[in-house]
Amino acid sequence: MGRDISKTRFTEADLARFKQKLLEEYRILADWFQNGRLKKREDLCGFELEAWLIDRDFLPAPNNEAFLSRIAHPLVVPELSQFNFEINSTPQHVERSIFNKMENELQEVWQLCVANAMAVGSDILAIGILPTIRDDMLTLDHMTHISRYFALNNQVFQLREGQAIELNIQGRDILNITHQDVMLEAVTTSLQIHLQVSAEDAIRFYNTSQILSAPIAAVAANSPYLFGKDLWDETRIPVFEQAVHMDCYRDSQDEPLRRVTFGSGYARETILEPFLENLELYPVLLPQVFDEPPELLSHLRLHNGTIWRWTRPLIGMDHDGTPHIRIEHRAPAAGPSLKDVIANIAFFVGLMSYFTRQDTPLEEQIRFDWAEENFYQAARNGLSAQIRWVDRKKWDMQTLLDEVLIPAARQGLQKRGIVEEDISCYIDDIMQNRVRTGQNGAGWQRAFIAAHGVNFQEMTRAYFENQKRNIPVHEWEV
Repeated sequence: MGRDISKTRFTEADLARFKQKLLEEYRILADWFQNGRLKKREDLCGFELEAWLIDRDFLPAPNNEAFLSRIAHPLVVPELSQFNFEINSTPQHVERSIFNKMENELQEVWQLCVANAMAVGSDILAIGILPTIRDDMLTLDHMTHISRYFALNNQVFQLREGQAIELNIQGRDILNITHQDVMLEAVTTSLQIHLQVSAEDAIRFYNTSQILSAPIAAVAANSPYLFGKDLWDETRIPVFEQAVHMDCYRDSQDEPLRRVTFGSGYARETILEPFLENLELYPVLLPQVFDEPPELLSHLRLHNGTIWRWTRPLIGMDHDGTPHIRIEHRAPAAGPSLKDVIANIAFFVGLMSYFTRQDTPLEEQIRFDWAEENFYQAARNGLSAQIRWVDRKKWDMQTLLDEVLIPAARQGLQKRGIVEEDISCYIDDIMQNRVRTGQNGAGWQRAFIAAHGVNFQEMTRAYFENQKRNIPVHEWEV
C-alpha cells in the first residue's frame, strides 16, 4: 500500500495543493523521458508476498502489530488488516542462479517470520484467500493502525457518498453481501512480481505483462472459496476489484474506469500514457502534501499507488535518488508453497524474456479486448479456461500452457543465461507437473472439500501442514 501519511482527512486546500504538485511532477517525469534521464540499465527482479497470521484453530489472528514490532525486519512490513503482513525481496539481477537466491532469501525470512509469529501465539500462511475468514471479522477494529489505511477508507466512502460496498460474485455458488468499509480488500493476498526495466523497453514489457496475466492467473490460481462459497478459481480478482469500487468517472469511451482494473488499453507510444491517464481520469484519494523536492515525485508516486491495475507501471527511486521504471505484475495469488511462489516468478520472467524479444510484439497479435477477456476467463475458470491466442483460435488453458507457454518460458530463461538446474527445478519439475496434473492451489482445495466434506478449518490445517513441508502443490495428497 506504499508510504504512510500523517492525515486521515483532508481539506479542499490540501487537494488543490496536491493537484498542483502532481502536475509539476508529471512534467518532470515527461522531461526525463524526453531527455533520456531514465537510461538503459540491467533488468532487476523482485517480489512482494502477502501472507496471513493464523491462530491454533486456523482462524485469522489480528496481531500483526505485535508480530511486526517483535520481528523488526526491513523486508517484513504491514498490510491493511491486522491479520496480514508482507514479505519483500531484495532485487536481483536476472541472471544465472537468481531464482535459487530468491528461494534461499525467502526461506530465511519466512522462518524468521514463523519464529516471531509463534512468539506472539500465531502461525503464518500464504494463500490467495484464507478459507476460514468470516465477514464479521472484517471490521475497522481489525484495520492496521496506520493513517494511510484509515484515510483510504474515509476517502473511498466520501467519493461513494457513504454508499455501502456491494460484493456480488457469481461462480459455482453466488455471493451477495454489502460492507461499510474497505476491509474486504484484506481477504485478497497476492504475489506481486516486479521487473525493473529501461525506458525504451517499458512499453513492450507493460503490454506483454497484461497479455500474460491470463495464463499466470490460471496456473497460480489459489482462491476458490470465500465465506463458505465456492466461487471463481481466483476469487481474489473480483473481490479486490469490488472492494474499493467507485464508479464515478469514465474513460475516453465513456466506460466505467475502476480503481482496481485490468486497464483501458495497451500503451502505444510511451509508458507515460498510463501515468497521464492516472493524472487526468482518476480523482485523488490521498491528497497528502509533502515538503520534499519535486524530483522525488512523491505526490505522483502516492497517487499512482492508489490505482491498482493488474499490471501496474511504477516509478521508483534508487538509494542515490536515481529514478527507475518497474513493471508490477499483480495477477498471481500467494502460495501454495514457497517453492511454488518462486516457480511462478520464474515462469513469468521466462515468458516475459521470450515474448518481449520477439520481432513481432505480442500486442500486435492479440487485441487488448481479447487479453482482457482472457484474463477474466482465467480468473473464473483457472486451468479449465478457454482463451484466444495469437492464431486467433480458442485454446484450452492446460494445452496452451503445456504445448506453447512452458517451452517458451524455458527458452526465455535459457536466453537470459539462467542455470539449467534452476530451469529444471522451477519450470520442468514444478510448473510442468502442476499443469499436467491440473493441481494448482485452487484445484487442491476443491479436491480436498470434495473428498472430506465442507470443513474449511480441516482443509486449512491440511494446507498449512503441506505448506510447512515446502513441497510443490502438485505433490500434495488429498
